[in-house]
Amino acid sequence: MTVRLQPLTRARVASLGERGAAWTEALPARLAELTQDWGLELGRPLAGGSNSYVVRARTTEGAPAVLKVVLDGDELEGQIRVLAAADGRGYARLLRSDLGRQAILLEALGAPLQSSGRPAPDQLAVLADTLALAWQPARQERLPTGQDKAVGLASLISEHWDRLDRPCPVAVRDQALRYAERLADAPPETLVVVHGDAHPGNALAVPGPRAGAETGYCFVDPDGFVADRAYDLGVAMRDFSSGVLREGRPLVESYARLLAERTGVDATRIWRWAFLERVSTGLYVLGFGSEAVGRPFLDSAELLLDH
Repeated sequence: MTVRLQPLTRARVASLGERGAAWTEALPARLAELTQDWGLELGRPLAGGSNSYVVRARTTEGAPAVLKVVLDGDELEGQIRVLAAADGRGYARLLRSDLGRQAILLEALGAPLQSSGRPAPDQLAVLADTLALAWQPARQERLPTGQDKAVGLASLISEHWDRLDRPCPVAVRDQALRYAERLADAPPETLVVVHGDAHPGNALAVPGPRAGAETGYCFVDPDGFVADRAYDLGVAMRDFSSGVLREGRPLVESYARLLAERTGVDATRIWRWAFLERVSTGLYVLGFGSEAVGRPFLDSAELLLDH
């Protein structure tokens, strides 16, 4: 079986060295096992993120589905937990899972929101409304020590900025670290199980009306950790770099207001999370060699500095 990886996945595989090469070598055999054990017929591969192989499939009953095999299995346990708890509410339905083989089988969905042709404000409204369906109770009063997302992103930014030889102005780094300090230790009443990467590429169209998908879209690929709601909304407005490069800070401020009005979440916290995510994402992607993808995040962040 010949397997072709998407460019970002190839870059991620290369960054992992021997471990990535071993995963790639084992992937055809793993797909063959899953096909036999789960009674699947595989179709064409799909564009995924940077950490998985995703392919269309059909079950023995003829139902369309999507098979995903993850490169780094650390993230998959959380995905399975979130998808199972959601039972289709705001998320794709989970059909099968195998943590040992780092694989999940999902209901087949349509095209991502980012390719819908909708203007950015309409996409953000869909993301906000779908997140309102998808958020799950945190079932805890405070974040465990060492698991605060703002603290983790601050550490990533400091490490990558030094390792990559200062690929953005110090003012960009310092503002991101300042925001991380202000966002850490979120109020308990704001905490939910967030999606964690709720950008327009992770919201897919639902083929027909169904409960839990009233917006017409559902999320895939949840990270499924505890954070405040503003974090997910900050991620939602992180990816519109081309518009930010044209129009600068006023555009991003209008996005934060839109999301705040839609959800009742504080606009300042949304803004700060969005900036922190913009900088950390740019540095992270540059870190595994994708300059074309990572650079616009950092260049646009420079236009969003406080004065």
